[in-house]
Amino acid sequence: MFFSSCTNNVQEAQLITSRVNVNIEKGTDVVINYSDNGLTKITSYGKTVTRYSGVEKPYLEFSDGMKLYFFTAQGDTESTLTARYATAVENSKEMIARDHVVVINNKGERLDTDELVWDEEAKTIYSNSFVKITTADEIIFGKGMTANQNFTDYMVKSISGTIKVKAEEMK
Repeated sequence: MFFSSCTNNVQEAQLITSRVNVNIEKGTDVVINYSDNGLTKITSYGKTVTRYSGVEKPYLEFSDGMKLYFFTAQGDTESTLTARYATAVENSKEMIARDHVVVINNKGERLDTDELVWDEEAKTIYSNSFVKITTADEIIFGKGMTANQNFTDYMVKSISGTIKVKAEEMK
């Protein structure tokens, strides 16, 4: 009986100390700017951002949604990416956005999907999930897509349908 009680206490102490060793930083209304040679290339906003640094692969968690702005060399917004949840593993140059992911480019073209990966190093975005792309004159459905990070050049995989629409129907 005593041995069993001691074992439980040791397990409980290990659990508590393992939590203590996980470095957690949390912020609200966080803005992160990515720049190159003094020019802002990307700005990200997160209502709640938590940084887990005491784990094997440190990462950021945007638990209450996030928004990314991609800028041209002239500083104009080229596209936006929003999601209700996202994670970014530090030093991996990759972010995964989930739950009602929307990308809109400067031409007004819109991508809707449930999951999207942004590969910062390759400067691409891609999804293996169902996608819907809405342009000025059509709606394209597919399973998966790849695009440049600004969503100005894209390819839809496994197209399951294309609907031509008149401009006044899109309003």
